[in-house]
Amino acid sequence: MNIKKHSQWYMRNFTKALLPTLCIMGMTPQYALALPSYARQTGDDCGACHVGSYGPQLTPHGIRFKLEGYTDSDGNPGKVPLSGMVIGTFTHTRKALDSAPEHFSTNNNTSLQEASLFLAGKLAEHLGSFVQATYSDIDRHLVFDNMDVRYAKSLQLWGADTILGVSVNNLPTLQDPFNTLSAWGFPFTSSGLAPSPAASSLLSGGFDHQALGMTVYGLWDKSWYAEIGGYRTLPSRIQIDLSVGTRDSDRIHGLAPYGRFTYFKDLRRQSYSVGLVGFAADVEPGGIGGVTDKYRDIGVDGSYQFLGDRLHIISLAGSFLHESQTWDASNPDDPKGHLNQLDLTASYYYDRSYGISMKEFNISSSRGDSSQGSILQADWTPFGKENSWGAPWANLRLGLQYTMYNKFDGTSDQASDNDTLMAFAWTAF
Repeated sequence: MNIKKHSQWYMRNFTKALLPTLCIMGMTPQYALALPSYARQTGDDCGACHVGSYGPQLTPHGIRFKLEGYTDSDGNPGKVPLSGMVIGTFTHTRKALDSAPEHFSTNNNTSLQEASLFLAGKLAEHLGSFVQATYSDIDRHLVFDNMDVRYAKSLQLWGADTILGVSVNNLPTLQDPFNTLSAWGFPFTSSGLAPSPAASSLLSGGFDHQALGMTVYGLWDKSWYAEIGGYRTLPSRIQIDLSVGTRDSDRIHGLAPYGRFTYFKDLRRQSYSVGLVGFAADVEPGGIGGVTDKYRDIGVDGSYQFLGDRLHIISLAGSFLHESQTWDASNPDDPKGHLNQLDLTASYYYDRSYGISMKEFNISSSRGDSSQGSILQADWTPFGKENSWGAPWANLRLGLQYTMYNKFDGTSDQASDNDTLMAFAWTAF
């Protein structure tokens, strides 16, 4: 693909792209996603828990805060666990869409992609939450979004510091703290108006907010992390009420087990993790009972983070997921299949403000709808550090993201037609 050929267009339109999104954000105060309610609760600056002074990528301090149930505080009562968020985007695809999305054009679209409210913080002793409701001008309705409610306690077990907890959440990997799996993996935001690959694993959002699960977890000796639990699909009536599904949505038959095991080491100036993850579900296509399709996901993942003195921060993350598929319900004549998904991400941040990130992804599907490509992103977070103006209230992230495809849905021909430039302005309050 010829990026250089289009560089003049992108530079010419960068300013044009940011202005509308900044105007959208001008309708609300400009704060940041670290989340501000957590920063107010703990007294920490956003950069203490998040790489680049902005969420959701966590530092070791942020990982511990999440595992402790979002309950750590500065001891001062009366903190209200409420936050809000706004993401404005501009999207340009290399080739205009064949048909325009409702309310939008076939190309060069500005969108109020997300406007969210959060109940996020300490609710009681040992009990905390991350609960989100979101409106988008793409879908034009309010959705019950992410939910992770935790009860956690710290104690001594077998002579070592231990955290034990329970998470009730509505998306497998949402509760995961290591930023290597789908829910919190890079990119942390992407355009809702651009083409996206059809193939993905069930663990990568197959039941996006349509299921409810409970997992129990523990971190022993600050290093050994284990988690096990299960998920069931929400009843159709509740999915409709929450705007996350319909009566014809696929359903999990019975209970879908989830498991996670990770070795994590915080060496202060650097940290790393190596882990295993597994998920299994029998699925009723269209919610029709009887014969099911079977999905068995197993994966490995790892991460490395160099923090140093926080002037230069380098992060590496990778995961490989294998999914075996048996389509007894949807394709009984040829039921056996598989999918492999590889994601590799690297990022560099200077002074917790200026960031460059790159991701290589490869989705290989036996169905023939494989996709492969790269994502490049540059972003700037002007606030969010302890000595920033308006800390911890004034925070903002501006970014430019370019997604390029070498293969899209099984073909290399015209795959680059789906290449996407997105400019975004992301704030919370």
